Amino acid sequence: MNFFCKTLAAFAVGAASLGAAAQAVPRPLVIAYVRGPNHTLQPGEVDPTKITRVHYAFLHTKDGGIALAGSDDANLKYLVGLKNKVKSFQVLISVGGGGDSGDFSDIALTDESRAKFNASCIEVLENYGLDGVDVDWEYPAAPRADKRSRAIDKQNYTLLLHDMRQALDLESKKLHKPLYLSSATNGKRFFLRNTEMGEAAKYLDTVALMGYDVFGPNGTTTGHHSPLFTSPASPAPVSDDQFIRDYEAAGVPAAKIVLGAPFYGYIWTDVPAAQHGLFQTVTPRHAKDITFRIIATTYLTPNSGFVRYWDDKAEVPFLYNETTKEWISYEDARSIEKKAAYTREHGLAGMMFWDLGGDSDNTLLNAIEKGLGLTTQ
Repeated sequence: MNFFCKTLAAFAVGAASLGAAAQAVPRPLVIAYVRGPNHTLQPGEVDPTKITRVHYAFLHTKDGGIALAGSDDANLKYLVGLKNKVKSFQVLISVGGGGDSGDFSDIALTDESRAKFNASCIEVLENYGLDGVDVDWEYPAAPRADKRSRAIDKQNYTLLLHDMRQALDLESKKLHKPLYLSSATNGKRFFLRNTEMGEAAKYLDTVALMGYDVFGPNGTTTGHHSPLFTSPASPAPVSDDQFIRDYEAAGVPAAKIVLGAPFYGYIWTDVPAAQHGLFQTVTPRHAKDITFRIIATTYLTPNSGFVRYWDDKAEVPFLYNETTKEWISYEDARSIEKKAAYTREHGLAGMMFWDLGGDSDNTLLNAIEKGLGLTTQ
């Protein structure tokens, strides 16, 4: 091989390597869940230069399809209008949620019911120029007070996503643009037992893994509701790291997993002072959710009476007030940045959070960007 050929071959190998590297390390996603329909979005409320994608939550189900309500129309138009500022900005409709998942067992039951639901989603995508659908079924095959669940939900969840994938692919060819399919999922093992996530993930672009609510209002113990790692002292030996390991073991590719972080915390009352309130026995329902915005402006102030502590094992903070016996589990910039760095180091697709309105002056959003390596600020 002459010098010119060797040089050309070396350049080709180098260029191929650079291309492979660029494909292997895509820009991490930053996905914001944005509330509707009982809130009207205001100018400047969503910054498309900081957020890759919005999951607009939640569209309700009605008569086997989806229906807009309240400020949905105005909000979707506002969000789609942001594409004029950043062309790559994406808007997905998120359907279901904790309060409106009761119809999913019926929706996913038959070929006909799935087709009807998918057609209603496609109609909304067409009408507004949206970029896809996020299915937030809470939860397949799980017991419900209204008894609207079935054991066959496990298989039907997969079928619903399979059929939705086909419907989106057909629409994508029609519109000449990509359409995305996501599903919000629970990290706890009951969700993996009740689904076929390895198979279901084949039809998903992203798996929005809710890495929170490990401890909450219905429990009898205080604890971190979104620990990055499992604390040996925790009575609930789970964490975001364990969720990721479980999902990968179930066959879900790391490159499709979007790690979810909470922009809210929980505040417990009547908490014993031992260990500054951590892992203490409490009365169920003596806790309520509270946004980071309120935590930052009320409980992290100098005269609040609360002291901030850091758990080196779980990599999250907590607050305790010895006088009022109140205890708070929450995220701050330090813990969020660590989660984002974990996301980058483990080759995950990116991060999502519930929800944008809970942040305070972009404190947590900026920490995500920094941890993902998108900014040095």
